[in-house]
Amino acid sequence: MFLINKKRGVSCFVLLISFFKISAQELPKQEDPVKICEYKRIVIGDKFAYLPIYPKKDPSLFKEHDDDHIKEAYSAHWDTEHLNPYWDEQVSFPFLLKFGDEKFSSPVSRKMVVTSRYGWRRGRPHKGIDIDLQTGDEVKSILDGKIRYVGYYRGYGNMVIVRHYNGIETLYAHLSELLVRENQEVKKGAVIGKGGVSGNARGSHLHLEVSYHGKTINPEYVFEFSNETEIRSDTFVVTKKWATPRRHRSTRKSNVVVYKTMDDVSLVKEQQQKFYTVKKGDTLYRIANKHGLAVSELCKANSIKRNSVLKIGQQIIVN
Repeated sequence: MFLINKKRGVSCFVLLISFFKISAQELPKQEDPVKICEYKRIVIGDKFAYLPIYPKKDPSLFKEHDDDHIKEAYSAHWDTEHLNPYWDEQVSFPFLLKFGDEKFSSPVSRKMVVTSRYGWRRGRPHKGIDIDLQTGDEVKSILDGKIRYVGYYRGYGNMVIVRHYNGIETLYAHLSELLVRENQEVKKGAVIGKGGVSGNARGSHLHLEVSYHGKTINPEYVFEFSNETEIRSDTFVVTKKWATPRRHRSTRKSNVVVYKTMDDVSLVKEQQQKFYTVKKGDTLYRIANKHGLAVSELCKANSIKRNSVLKIGQQIIVN
């Protein structure tokens, strides 16, 4: 019913709704409304009615039952005995990763402080990041997943590997206690172990790696390790740069530019040929190290051999 108020020349419409005329969808008498989660019972006068409640859409776009490709990525090469079940595979760059979550769970309960980053460190590749903690602190899975590997492994010490719904794996190393078992499903934020100094560790910390089909990815390319714990995008195009420790330094944070589509990749300098002009005293090793490359990569890009003689003024491809 509409009431029209013309006081002072202003027309004002007031909508009055009678509670006895609310349109509500009634349930069949044989149905038990308690068992139906998509309806809410309301009282209208001396009668009951049921309004439909539509469930909120699952924020994850990539559960196993939604996408056959993701389902295959989640279960392929399942191996609880070996650290890297993808040893016989070659990853082609660039490749695409998808995420359904907007945030991840912090792997530690305290404030996240990255003490060493993904990159070249003391003449060796550091394939993950180190996060500060104290021995005995809880270590948590950053995403939903399934435990693929639990055990002690050389320099890693006690470690856990979790396979996630989009095929990536996260590795948690130097633990003092292991609190999960192989093939166990875990939720985001679930405690999987306790921090420590097992293996080759200089002081207590968590070594965290992110990999896809055995190829490590700079964790800071995907995850924002701050109080916001944000996943930087729902899609990532991973280029060789972000999966090669030599292209980064463990002592400083790399400048992160997320590539969301293949078109983004084609526009960046990384995909353009870069040249270096050989100077007096240069060697292949020195040039490779300066540009974050392996000597073998340099040789392959320039179709030369390790013992090739370099000439001053020679142009060398360095990407």
